[in-house]
Amino acid sequence: MSLGWVQGLGLRSVRFVATLGQLTAFLVLVFRATFSRPVRIRRFVDELYQVGVVSIPIVCVSAATIGMVLALQGYSTLARFGATSNLGAVVGLTLIKELGPVLTALLVTGRAGSAIAAEIGSMVATQQLDGLRLMSLDPIDLEVAPKAIAMLVSMPLLSALFIVVGLAGGFMYSSIALALDSGAFLSSLENAVVFRTDVAGSFVKSLVFGILVGLIATYRGYTAAPHATGVSAATTSTVVHASVAILIFDYFITALWEVRWL
Repeated sequence: MSLGWVQGLGLRSVRFVATLGQLTAFLVLVFRATFSRPVRIRRFVDELYQVGVVSIPIVCVSAATIGMVLALQGYSTLARFGATSNLGAVVGLTLIKELGPVLTALLVTGRAGSAIAAEIGSMVATQQLDGLRLMSLDPIDLEVAPKAIAMLVSMPLLSALFIVVGLAGGFMYSSIALALDSGAFLSSLENAVVFRTDVAGSFVKSLVFGILVGLIATYRGYTAAPHATGVSAATTSTVVHASVAILIFDYFITALWEVRWL
């Protein structure tokens, strides 16, 4: 009986552990560069604009459509049980606890995370990072850390915007298209949402997702092979790995958070 599959599994396991170690060491370097002088305020503001402000249109459009779809689907489900007055609670809790932070992270990964990996990977391919080292400038301090911190700061803000716009979309659709009482929608939403458990949990998720996307995007770009194919592979792997990491961490955060407040 061939044991080649065992060897392959062992090799992949070793590579996975080695990658986690390299990612952790890279995180330490980014953390150290973040709190070292000089503070790159202008670089941070520029990256905050590229990561956060430019992502606002796609976040708002997606949130509005998701909110309306939730209102429609929620109404058709609740109508079977005669509980359409709870539509606001269903839409609000779904957006706040799950869809808001998760979909925002996935959207930002596809738009800003891939752009970060491609930009840093292009600098590797064109030897710009080597040029910075020759000038005694740390590429992690100058290029990587501002992008990672901008992602960390932008993610909770974009997630909050997604939730607010989604709630507005669901409220407008339920009031206009479904002709439901707007007061009942808002009352059920207010009574169902608890800040300490629901809103705080959503904020924690968005913070963790911001760290994950920023770290994975910058790491993949920084370690990209110095050619066009390497940049393309880094961009693709950023979207794939960050998306999978978001969904995995979403489960664990949800499980631990719900157990905490049972």
